[in-house]
Amino acid sequence: MKAFKNIKLILSSLILIFLFGCNSDSNSPSLSDLDSMSRISIRLSDGPGDFDNVYIEILDIMIKVNDESDDESGWQSLGAVNQIVDLLELTGGESILLVDAFELPPGMLNQIRLVLGEENSIVIKGDTLLLKTPSAQQSGLKLKVNHELEPGFTYNILLDFDVDKSIVIAGNSGNIILKPVIRASTLYASGKIQGTVNPLGFQVLASVTVVNDTISAYTNENGVFVLNGVPAGIYNVLITPDPEFDYIETVVEGVEVVNGEITDIGTIDLELKTGSITGTITNDNVVVTASVMVGGSEVLADTNGGVFLLEDIPVGTYTVTLTPADGSGLAVKEESDVEVTQDTVTDLGEITLE
Repeated sequence: MKAFKNIKLILSSLILIFLFGCNSDSNSPSLSDLDSMSRISIRLSDGPGDFDNVYIEILDIMIKVNDESDDESGWQSLGAVNQIVDLLELTGGESILLVDAFELPPGMLNQIRLVLGEENSIVIKGDTLLLKTPSAQQSGLKLKVNHELEPGFTYNILLDFDVDKSIVIAGNSGNIILKPVIRASTLYASGKIQGTVNPLGFQVLASVTVVNDTISAYTNENGVFVLNGVPAGIYNVLITPDPEFDYIETVVEGVEVVNGEITDIGTIDLELKTGSITGTITNDNVVVTASVMVGGSEVLADTNGGVFLLEDIPVGTYTVTLTPADGSGLAVKEESDVEVTQDTVTDLGEITLE
């Protein structure tokens, strides 16, 4: 059974030391006062999206605490952000810090609001296009959190921006609309799954199914992926290579996620899509060796009752060389342009050596 390495996340407290002299300010906060506060840090990460760049302008992060209402009252700004972010730089576990250890009284964190500006754009095949934002979302995107903040703890909240679901290309108008789909998760109410996919050089999507939703992330240039905000449980991780490359989907089964921990499933080596080649030699009483070159190595199969079978041949086009046994008096024969397709046996039919 494959062992999974669980890396325990350590909750770090911010300890402030105050030195008081004879003339200390009596209104200065004590250490016990500071420990009675909660703190939240908010980071932004990116889900999958097959574009060159996706730029969004973030103006502000706001929260609503101890207030279950959906109206405009009770919102508190955590400080202006005023930053344009390329979401597609935030893959493979990368994230950007938006709010750092903001202090607030303990209580129920009900909602987070991400306020976007108008400088939003997308780059597709080198062309930069404006992203339109529906008027209903210009006041900010509200995200339900409903997480209890306890005193003396820092909570790391990850906003996982799903680019692929957030970009809507309108039909006849040609407009590209930004309708943000974001999952908010707290580090201690969920865990993470990380791993590395080999080989490199093309895009690979890792995903797990959670109830009726899918959490997914692309690998970065080092083949690393991180699935954020996965609730505790047992999952099958689906590894899906770019279909333009000849590798098959892989499933890593039985991955256990523990709240507050990272489950590292190690390196996943992708396997090539393969097929087989067969044929029947009509010459009597002669052993023939069939061979093809695969990645600089020769794959061989002798005839059995006149039939040969070359198995586990990667998808592609090959030349099959048929070599009769020494002393048979027969010449080597080549069958060119033999196409191998996934999970299929390519039959060359009857072949006669001369």
